[in-house]
Amino acid sequence: MAVSTSPDWSLASTDSYTSKPRKSKSALFFSPCKTLHFVSLPTSNLPLFHINSSCNSPSAIMEDASSSSSTSNVPITKLGLKFHDPDVDNLNGLLCGLLQDTPSEDVAYDFYEKAKENPRFIPEKKMLKLLIRLINTCVKARKFMVVEALLEAFKSDKELSVITFNSAMAGYNKLHMFRSTIAAYETMKSNGISPDSESYCQIMEAYHRIGDMDKVSSLFDEFESSKLNLTPLAPRAYSILCDSLAKSGRPYEALEYFGDMKKKGLFVSSLVYSSLIISFASIRDITIVEKLLEEAEERKMVRDPELFLKLVLMYIEEGLLEKTLDVVRVMNDANVKVSDCIFCTIVNGFSKRRGFQSAIVVYEQLILQGCKPGQVTYASIINAYCRIGLNSKAEMVFSEMQQKGFDKCVVAYSSMIAMYGKAGMIRDAMKVLAQMKAKGCQPNVWIYNSLMDMHGRVKNLRQVEKLWKEMKRRKLAPDKVSYTTVISAYNRVRECEMCVKFYQEFRLNGGSIDKAMAGTMVGVFSKTSRIDELVRLLQDMKAEGTELDGRLYHSAMNALRDAGLENQVKWLQKNFDAMQHGTQL
Repeated sequence: MAVSTSPDWSLASTDSYTSKPRKSKSALFFSPCKTLHFVSLPTSNLPLFHINSSCNSPSAIMEDASSSSSTSNVPITKLGLKFHDPDVDNLNGLLCGLLQDTPSEDVAYDFYEKAKENPRFIPEKKMLKLLIRLINTCVKARKFMVVEALLEAFKSDKELSVITFNSAMAGYNKLHMFRSTIAAYETMKSNGISPDSESYCQIMEAYHRIGDMDKVSSLFDEFESSKLNLTPLAPRAYSILCDSLAKSGRPYEALEYFGDMKKKGLFVSSLVYSSLIISFASIRDITIVEKLLEEAEERKMVRDPELFLKLVLMYIEEGLLEKTLDVVRVMNDANVKVSDCIFCTIVNGFSKRRGFQSAIVVYEQLILQGCKPGQVTYASIINAYCRIGLNSKAEMVFSEMQQKGFDKCVVAYSSMIAMYGKAGMIRDAMKVLAQMKAKGCQPNVWIYNSLMDMHGRVKNLRQVEKLWKEMKRRKLAPDKVSYTTVISAYNRVRECEMCVKFYQEFRLNGGSIDKAMAGTMVGVFSKTSRIDELVRLLQDMKAEGTELDGRLYHSAMNALRDAGLENQVKWLQKNFDAMQHGTQL
């Protein structure tokens, strides 16, 4: 396109600007080989002009093939602009207006290229900053061909090219396109452009994120040798290096650079403290961890939730459970919320190390300190209350949990059902099951096992069969406990044929024999004089290494003797010492 060659800016198209509303986001309407008009300009004080289309200058610069469908169906052609206004001072203002108006960004670059042909045109800093900003916009919009064209255009100006490459690399890093950042940096170097401190920070970040620690280290050495370690971005470069060293399992090297930062009076960010503390916590160097934590706390640099979780895990694994409460104190002092994950980790740590009663004491202590439990913590403490028989407490916390919206936790429902089962409160257990289903929460195999066990103990086989069929209908695969529970239920009412049926199904499905299953089936086979199957069971137990106690030994021995199988009796005596209960066959 070319601007009309009249000595003054043409006002021929002002009628289209003043009388017709904008119908498109684009600043230009294109029609090949015809006079086309700006419909609107970003600022009212800019001159109006018309532009002639040039059919011989197809566009490639401002439209990326990968994103053309997202802007307009009309191809954007490269502008051929000729300026004849004797006052070129307004060109910077015009370009600033185009660059500030998002729909006009696509033509701003072509406009700038033609403006540079005028020897009197001197780009202003504000306009250049806006033009460089266009690179970031194109990266975000994934117009990567446009980005490459812009980088190529600024290549001749060494000062500006550094800024443009930095802008492109920053955009790539934000999109996690770290390979593209590396490619841009290599292009920059091959063009003879010397990287500045921002360039080093961007490329170090890219290599850090792909896990190339050696490259990060070598780039930092270049950064130092270029005397850039005294620039305002030096703390950022040190931070990237320390973080990379710490996360790659080299915490002591990171600590040395951390010391250099402090000696040089550089600002140490919370990221550096967090990376170092997490790294030393992972290798259980408690002395350094606590020293760094104390220093970070004094400088108010403890804000990372992951840091606190790592500290809690470290103290629990080292058996220093009381210090987990100190971590909570530090979090409260730093106004960092104690997450459900940290709360639950502390409660479970006390539970495993010191028992459920200690876990309950700690839970109630943390509640008084203002900690808010979430779904996982609620489920853990309900299980603790159930295990030590504090049913009323469990019911109270379970109700509180549901009131707060945590009404789809399978673990909590399972704990409550198991608790009611142990207490013989079958009706209450079934109410919990119904409540669970009403909330859209699907019961798992553990819940069905608990329910079948409690009904089996009271010989309610009808309900056992109903639950078994329901479990199968929900396509839940029965486990070893499921089969043991059902077989035991039928054994209580002496329905031995059903016991054998479920046992055979269990073995066909690849189930292995444990002491509970063996105890039931030895009794079943002995009572029904199924000697062959009893012998096969004993042989399978020997092959699978299953233990046999004294009671089962005597039961099997009597059955074999009653059947007159002296050889099998001798085999049993040879492979099992009746005086040592629990030894292997």
